[in-house]
Amino acid sequence: MNGDWLIRGRDGRLSVYLLSDDAVLCRAERGPDGPWGAPRPVGGDQKLHPVLAVGQGRDGYAHLVSWRPTAKGESGLVHSTHFRPHLAALDWNPIGHPDKKGPRTGTPAVAVDAQGRAHVFVRNKGGGVSLLAQKEKGGWDPWQDIEGRDVQDELAAVTAESGRVEVYAAVPGGILHWRQEEPGSRPVLEEAMSAPARPGTLYALATSPDATTLFYTDDSGYLCAWRPGGRPSTLLPSAGPGPVAAVRCELDGHLSAPLVMR
Repeated sequence: MNGDWLIRGRDGRLSVYLLSDDAVLCRAERGPDGPWGAPRPVGGDQKLHPVLAVGQGRDGYAHLVSWRPTAKGESGLVHSTHFRPHLAALDWNPIGHPDKKGPRTGTPAVAVDAQGRAHVFVRNKGGGVSLLAQKEKGGWDPWQDIEGRDVQDELAAVTAESGRVEVYAAVPGGILHWRQEEPGSRPVLEEAMSAPARPGTLYALATSPDATTLFYTDDSGYLCAWRPGGRPSTLLPSAGPGPVAAVRCELDGHLSAPLVMR
């Protein structure tokens, strides 16, 4: 699963997303700090591959993206919006394929901008990154190839405090970073940083009004942090082989980012 699998909705209720066979399930609190309801399928009866990306906007709505089988040896991406944890999510809506058609190309990542538009990033068959973005008044813009080479699974998408969307990707011996210069614009490949990042460990977090920070595990098993424009910092030995999860909180009046490995 790529993104925040545990989120708090606009009504204060927590919900958790999990994969089960060929479906996505959601469990939600019956009330704030209350008991949890039973798992429920998300998005109707559509059969899915065991992959899921989750992104949440400032409005509290969750955007979910997965792959579904379409034809023999081929798959397509689908999207659903979950407005409130205790309500049913919208049915899965097909949103196409970064190469028009073909097999799965990578694990998608989702970020939601300040206007509530979902941005879906996924590796394409050429080894670069493709983007599909929602229109503000409904529907989707065409797929865009935003470049890159030898991109590895998984991508890390994030929305900065400015509301602009950014995405990070691991490549052999380095990390790539794309950033929107203006809201709604095509993300631009801004920086390539040499770093031995383990694929599948990237997690990005908005950490100041003007910057995001990428957390990842390097080849030596250490947890590292990188803010574009600077050099990476080694933090501590990683707790396990899984992806990093991070959340901002306030400690003694200062914003901090506690970390866990999952």
